[in-house]
Amino acid sequence: MDREIVRTSYLERISAGRGDTGIVKVITGMRRVGKSVLMQQYIDDLTGSGVSRDDILFIDFESLEGQDIRDKDDLNKILKEKVPEDRLFFVFFDEIQNVQGWEMSVSALNHMKNVDVYITGSNSDMLSSDLATHISGRHVEIEVFPLSLKEFIGLHGYGDRETAFHEYLHYGGLPAIDPSRGWRYARDYLQGVYNTVVVKDVLKNIGTANASKIEAVSRFLFSNIGNTTNVSSISKATGFSTNTVDSYIGTMTDAFLFSMCQRYDMVGKRLLNTNGKYYATDLGLRNAALGITAGSDISRPLENLVYIELCRRGYDVRVGSYHDEEVDFLAMRSDSMEYFQVCQTLMSEGTRRRETRSLERPRDNHPKTVLTLDRYGLGDENGIKIVNVIDWLMADGQSP
Repeated sequence: MDREIVRTSYLERISAGRGDTGIVKVITGMRRVGKSVLMQQYIDDLTGSGVSRDDILFIDFESLEGQDIRDKDDLNKILKEKVPEDRLFFVFFDEIQNVQGWEMSVSALNHMKNVDVYITGSNSDMLSSDLATHISGRHVEIEVFPLSLKEFIGLHGYGDRETAFHEYLHYGGLPAIDPSRGWRYARDYLQGVYNTVVVKDVLKNIGTANASKIEAVSRFLFSNIGNTTNVSSISKATGFSTNTVDSYIGTMTDAFLFSMCQRYDMVGKRLLNTNGKYYATDLGLRNAALGITAGSDISRPLENLVYIELCRRGYDVRVGSYHDEEVDFLAMRSDSMEYFQVCQTLMSEGTRRRETRSLERPRDNHPKTVLTLDRYGLGDENGIKIVNVIDWLMADGQSP
């Protein structure tokens, strides 16, 4: 497949920082979500607007040439040769975490008044430790997610939304996946991506060669997406110590393999430190890792899909806890909040009552929505919107 999709919302966020030479633009996300393509598309935009290719330096540290740059000393030699001091110059580093001491080089560039710096990385830990230490407060993060349903349809040219949706649930949203090649081929590719993440972004950071423990914990998380869990329960299920489990989960979330959704006490207005939920960044990766044990039930994957979409749209997402009721998602953005319940079908009166009751109990005016696969019974019910989830996924709702 040689098609390529232009992810406008991300490009707009990247281009908003053009010429802001005091701020490093950091593009993060799991491997193979399209960070490198975004960077190349932005470079094309620059040259298309009149920027000379001589004023752009791009280094891919996973290319044959880039792999020769092992540490900051190697990198600094190149920068001293290439970077001028008399004009605006654009520097792009792709997967820079592979270079030992890279943060020192980036910090030095950031102190130059004429250098506009952009970097990509497949591990969020570089923001919380290395990079933050040297350029604290002088960077912005743009997290890239797998394709949305709308992007998935646009890339593959589906004419039928229902078919596209079910294939999206199965194949996931990594841009290189082509459903027309069949699941066996896609599964092999996805397993390769999974193994790469485990080896390069998890084992390497933990400092161990024991992949079986990592896989045991990841399979538990993949199998329990959307279920309330904690380190102790995972430790009991896998037989590993709580310290080991905590370390592994932290490293896997740093590698964007999973995302944790914390619980929020809606009465006490505070985050709860126990019993959060974990969601897979990409469902195709989950299906490939679990194989037949992934099962055929789509209720949890549907909830997972909505969670990732909310994150993609720029919301800060929490699981709501209201006395003895649970709201699937509290979605906060800027100074607004919305409530969401996700349910495969509301055709049963008992289910419909249960799902709407969770949203009725909080006595406030925040928008409340139930997302369902149903095509009947949609509309407004006592101030609660009942919306088809495919319609919701296809609607504009990008980060502002």
